[in-house]
Amino acid sequence: MAEAPGYDLLLKGGRVICPASGIDGVRDVAVKAGKIAAVEEAILPSAAREVVNVADKLVLPGMIDTHGHVYQYVTGRFGLEPDMVGVRSGVTTVIDQGGPSCMTLPGFRKFIAEPAETNVLAFLSAYLVGGLEGHFYPNLYQPDCVDIEATVRSASANRDIVRGIKGHAEIGGFARWGIRVMEMAAEIARRSEVPLYVHFGQLWGLPEHGVNGEDADTILERVIPLLKEGDVLAHPFTRHPGGFVNREGELHHVIQAAIDRGLKVDVGHGSHFSYRLAKQALAAGVVPHTLGADMHGYNTQVPEIPVPLGTPEEHEDDENHPFKGQARFSLTQAMSSMMTLGLDLEYVVKMVTTHPAKMLQMEDSLGSLAVGRTADVSVLDDVRGRFVLRDNEDHRVIAERLLQPAFCLRKGKKIDSDSPILPQAIAA
Repeated sequence: MAEAPGYDLLLKGGRVICPASGIDGVRDVAVKAGKIAAVEEAILPSAAREVVNVADKLVLPGMIDTHGHVYQYVTGRFGLEPDMVGVRSGVTTVIDQGGPSCMTLPGFRKFIAEPAETNVLAFLSAYLVGGLEGHFYPNLYQPDCVDIEATVRSASANRDIVRGIKGHAEIGGFARWGIRVMEMAAEIARRSEVPLYVHFGQLWGLPEHGVNGEDADTILERVIPLLKEGDVLAHPFTRHPGGFVNREGELHHVIQAAIDRGLKVDVGHGSHFSYRLAKQALAAGVVPHTLGADMHGYNTQVPEIPVPLGTPEEHEDDENHPFKGQARFSLTQAMSSMMTLGLDLEYVVKMVTTHPAKMLQMEDSLGSLAVGRTADVSVLDDVRGRFVLRDNEDHRVIAERLLQPAFCLRKGKKIDSDSPILPQAIAA
């Protein structure tokens, strides 16, 4: 009688890049019982029940999207279906940035994280209401709507899913309430012993009576002293006031010192990203540590996201939404943007594997293809040619290399990259 194959699945002949294991070369990856069973230069096809030829593809540890919005329905049109952002886009772990709060986390766990095939984690909102459509209802985001004790308790009791806190340092909030909300968010993260992920760049707009003497270009220098090592500065390449590059086109003087004392930088691509400002910041020496796609229902073309009941009449038509005209993108498209801006593939892979695993304090379970780890694997096509990428300012760049998801393995299960929100390649 023939001996039964030893492996369930074999990925054969791809370029394996696993920074955590120091591997970069053609390897075969074998999976058994949902775990990585072997990574070797050659494994006999007969040793596996199923063999997938991945020659000319990239085989990476399961990619981690550090900035998602997947609290579907509860966060209005922001919330996307988690597997559309995750496994159906080639991404095995998605961090929801500020969707759930201490009040709404039980629903997030029960109805989002548990049913999803994607590994869904959260940075808990500092606000009691969480990530609702705050640009419609900014008064929900004032200091009276933050409960430090309740949020610390929630984060501490749900550490399996809550890996950080989300805060907003932007001119609309500062003009209304000053720095108090950020002080409270920093205290929550410090007491919870998790990172604080801080949004920079205008978000909710300004009060009708003006900016109350606030200057967007001073927000960074006031917020950064509140932060601890490991906290994350998001949206370094934002096109909105209050980001890393000031109105004079200069990198803010506090950024390098912040990085030197252990603060991290996350791209947070999304509706804020500008190639123009990214070039300026990179030229000044700012190299982000992690990469989040920041996809949500306003900046992707999504099938039938309903308008929430109670939405102000002037915003019921999506043509009037505040992020109108966005380019479609994904985590792999964001990786392609980083490469087009001059970062090498090997570093960009770290931005979506080992670096976010460390940010999450989960290096022992994420970001590696080491034998014995859960078989979370992202397989990408590395397409050569000339492709047009554009940002929110409709600035266009030419990419000679475009990464596109082919499929992923989540706990060893193969899932094709068929998400309807994935962008199509546009030839130059």
